[in-house]
Amino acid sequence: MRLDDQKQQVVNRRLSENIVLDMGEGDRIVGIEILDASKHVNLENLLPVEYEAVSPAGE
Repeated sequence: MRLDDQKQQVVNRRLSENIVLDMGEGDRIVGIEILDASKHVNLENLLPVEYEAVSPAGE
């Protein structure tokens, strides 16, 4: 799951055996990887995903 589309160097930090965080500039989480996700989560229960992006105040 990509949380920030800005091109930047990332450092991978393993949170657990199956979860890896992609850390970008300023130690911000810019991506989350769930290895073998389909083995752990029934994706049919998650889709479709609907969300609304809200800009931070002042932008």
